[in-house]
Amino acid sequence: MKKKDVINLIRFYIEHNDKGFRNEAYSIATEFDQNGDNELSEYIVSLLSDNNVFVPQSIEENNEFLEKVNYNEDPLPLPTAIKNDVLNIVNAISNPRLGVNKFLFYGNPGTGKTESVKQISRITDKLLYSVNFDYIIDSHLGETSKNISKLFSEINAITNPNKVLILFDEIDAIALNRIDQQDVREMGRAVSSVLKGLDQLNEKITLVATTNLYDELDKALLRRFDKVVDFNGYEKKDLIDIADILLDYYLKGAIESSKDKRLFDKILNNMQQIPFPGELKNIIRTSIAFSKPTDKYDYLRNLYKSCFNKEPNDVEKLRSEGFTLREIETLTGVSRSTASREMRGVKWMIR
Repeated sequence: MKKKDVINLIRFYIEHNDKGFRNEAYSIATEFDQNGDNELSEYIVSLLSDNNVFVPQSIEENNEFLEKVNYNEDPLPLPTAIKNDVLNIVNAISNPRLGVNKFLFYGNPGTGKTESVKQISRITDKLLYSVNFDYIIDSHLGETSKNISKLFSEINAITNPNKVLILFDEIDAIALNRIDQQDVREMGRAVSSVLKGLDQLNEKITLVATTNLYDELDKALLRRFDKVVDFNGYEKKDLIDIADILLDYYLKGAIESSKDKRLFDKILNNMQQIPFPGELKNIIRTSIAFSKPTDKYDYLRNLYKSCFNKEPNDVEKLRSEGFTLREIETLTGVSRSTASREMRGVKWMIR
């Protein structure tokens, strides 16, 4: 610890600058830890963690790396196994004395990782802040690891930490496997800073990280999380069920549209690979939004076009895909009698 650190502590205390005092104290704790005095470092952190009295009006105003995240009321249907894992995390957050506060969500893009974090924040009534990695990563040697240390110092300095949830969205940006990187030393410094930050994280703060690159994360990092949740567990039936829930939700705002669940499900079932909920949500929402106000089934035509990148105007093709004459009439706008004649070889043209 240097003389300037002592002077800064005294100055911040006299000025009643709580944030500055805490940041300086956490920096000192980090320095003790780096010098091998782990017990003293942990003692300083524990003293600071137990002395929080204010809730900041806006954390990001006084923080370089955190941004407030807002959430909406859109539904978040999940497969049973994933939903149960999320509910278990909600239960763990509701029992903070047990110190289970670090979680990792991994899976393909669009599987609901980030949206689940937002829902957890809403359910547990916590303010959600996301780390902006654009401000963390620096091209100058060693600066990234310094920024990571500073980030965790600022996180630990948050007053009333039990009111906050911190999101490390795509944590792989700073925590890929050190062995596989071209610049092993630089990535090693960054990962080491992340590991120390997680080890010293105030247990009253909930932290959730997400990644699409689970297999490439540093293995030492994975061991720091209390619970790891796999978001890839979607069966085709799960995606159809989720699509039905989303359809009900978005059709509520489309007065002239009518639900045809059977045809809706059949269109999706004809896809070789139904997209994950993130993309599925956009497809359904835009199909309804782009439909003609006076045509109650136009969203189904839009859905077909979005799913197969073509117009639903080939009667024989639609029939081979398993659509009934009534469904073909809905999709093409051509009467059943005309469609039937076409399938018997009578040519016609859609106007």
